[in-house]
Amino acid sequence: MRLQGKVAIVTGAGSGFGEGMAERFAAEGAKVVVADINDNAGRTVAERIGEAALFTHTDVSDNSSVEAMIGAALDAFGRVDILVNNAGWTHDNTALIDVPEEDFDRVFAVNVKSIYLGARHAVPVMRSQGGGMILNIASTAGVRPRPGLVWYNGTKGAAITITRAMAVELAPDNIRVCAINPVIGDTGLTAKFMGGDTPEKRAQFTASIPLGRMSQPRDIANTALFLCSDEADFLTGTCVDVDGGRCV
Repeated sequence: MRLQGKVAIVTGAGSGFGEGMAERFAAEGAKVVVADINDNAGRTVAERIGEAALFTHTDVSDNSSVEAMIGAALDAFGRVDILVNNAGWTHDNTALIDVPEEDFDRVFAVNVKSIYLGARHAVPVMRSQGGGMILNIASTAGVRPRPGLVWYNGTKGAAITITRAMAVELAPDNIRVCAINPVIGDTGLTAKFMGGDTPEKRAQFTASIPLGRMSQPRDIANTALFLCSDEADFLTGTCVDVDGGRCV
């Protein structure tokens, strides 16, 4: 029960890594706000978790929606101890000049602007409580970028730099900020990352991971649990590669 008494918000918690983190956090004693733009998926996860969870329809790229998400957490549970900025998006795996402008705008809004909006509304709450934890889900794409995903790589590089800068600025407020850099996993975005989901494509991507497999939600959830627990209370600005050795 390493998160007993804490309230956590996990964006993009209706599937994939976010779903894994929400379930793991609840199992460790946290009250969890399952935030997702997909109502059916988000509600399903929240209902499976039970009384410890609340679903909120959230567009992480929209200021009023993020504000409402924080407000819902406060109304239901009275505080916000942990904010996990997990919701993400990507453009298709294609040449950098072939990515449509609307896709470029969306990937930066979901992957980067969301961190700004989350901080804008969560930091004042955490300051009033005497501290908190913000966890940004970045990517190995921000550490060892692949061709075909140039603009997505850029958003994750931004997330890593933002994490470190936030950590320094917010340290006097006892607000820790860390990041996780997952290697590719089997999520709703896998086909877009790979440029199509075939056994051959999976073998190509897996071949670049020394431990020989893609990441799984439990890999990310276990790392997130440690970083968000009091066991990691001296870690801030830390960006952990959960990648099976991909970035070595």
